[in-house]
Parts: sequence; C-alpha cells; structure tokens
Amino acid sequence: MDVLVTGGTGRLGRRMVELLQGGEHRVRQMSRRGTGPGGVRGDLATGRDLAPALRDAEVVVHAASDPRGDTWQVDVAGTRRLVQAVDRDRVRHLVYVSIVGVDRIPYSYYRAKFAAEQVLLASGLPVTLLRITQFHDFVDELLATARRGPILPVPMGWRIRPVDVGEAAAHTVQVALGSPSGDVVEYSGPEELTAADVAREWAAAREPGARVVSAPVPGRLSAAVRDGGALPSGGTHGRRTYAEHLRG
Repeated sequence: MDVLVTGGTGRLGRRMVELLQGGEHRVRQMSRRGTGPGGVRGDLATGRDLAPALRDAEVVVHAASDPRGDTWQVDVAGTRRLVQAVDRDRVRHLVYVSIVGVDRIPYSYYRAKFAAEQVLLASGLPVTLLRITQFHDFVDELLATARRGPILPVPMGWRIRPVDVGEAAAHTVQVALGSPSGDVVEYSGPEELTAADVAREWAAAREPGARVVSAPVPGRLSAAVRDGGALPSGGTHGRRTYAEHLRG
C-alpha cells in the first residue's frame, strides 16, 4: 500500500516510518520541509502542498501535532485541511493519533486534540481515532524538568499508564494496515501507576539523590487525572513496563 505519515519525524512517527519501510509498502513522511527518507512537503498550518503530498495515499497516519505552538491552527484547522486534501476515491484508512483522556481532562491542548477527532468523525472518511497514553521517555522528560535540586515534587494521587513508544509505534502500524473502526480505540502501557510510583522508580534509576515529595494540586485538571481521566477505559495494552524502560 501507499502509506503517508504526517509527523513522521516526531517521537512516534520516526518509529512508525522505520517499521513501515521494513515492509512491502511505499512509505512517505510529510513535513513542512519534506526532509528525510521518503520526505514530502506539506504544511498543515497553511495547507500548502497538502494535495500533492496526499496524492495516491491509500493509508494516512496522521501523527502531526503542535502542542507548543498554535495548536488550534495545526491540530484542528490543519486536520480539516488534511480532510479536504485527501483523495476520497483512493484512501482506505486514515488513522489519527490522539491521547487517552482528551475527552475528560480540561486542558487546552487536549481540547484541540478532541476537536480534531470530531472533524475526522464528521468527515465521512474511513477513520480510526487511536488514543495512546504517555510515552515512557516523555515521562522521563517531565520528571527531569520537575526536579528542583534534591527535591522531586509530583502531584498527589495522579494516576497514569505510561507506554513504550516502540510498542505504540508497532501497534499504530498494525491498526493502520487493518480495517477502520470508525470510532475511538485505545492503547496503553501494562500497569497503572501513581505519579509518585513513577517518580520513585525514575529517581532510583537516574537521580538517586532526589527525594520524591507528593503535593496536592488544586484545580479541575488535577482532579480529572486523580479520578482516572488519563487512564484507558479498555483497549489493548503493551508489555514493557516503565521499570524495564529505565533499565534500558
């Protein structure tokens, strides 16, 4: 099949492209500059070059996102531009990579991801909305950023289910090459952990001198995560634990 991956240079996208290129499929990765193996130009923020980038695509894995920039312009309006540029007579499956909890956690980036899901559900295209939990290495980055000298503060009671990015990439490829669900499917790691559990494992492996301190965090977002908003309601689980990730 002819497969196009948006966000093919990102954390998940790179792994997907590598897996797809190892098979029998023609694989292209779309970015604004069109760099890298199989790179093609396409700008979700402006719509420039989207139509030629999507030409002949039978499977589209839409993993592009801009959490630190103009999220609504790229994730929502950009998804709408993608829908308009797709060859409807040729595309067999469009998989949108989303996040578990976008419908429950009151966070602006999550609201944008949820809005993009609604664009796709209303598009009439053969879609699957694949919600994934946080990647292990992303959790590492958050903890490293949170550390304040010898203290590692974490939100009290937050519950998460982090997942290995390689396993998530393999599952995304499997979903993309299968039949569209027309709805939401979820993928997560093998174990539910509190933020304190994760922080203690990370500190023991990476920063033995750090002391984990759980502190209550007020607000609706924190309450939603404490209540399980970041946890899947079902779906498939990976096998690699966060502790195994830390061991390398």
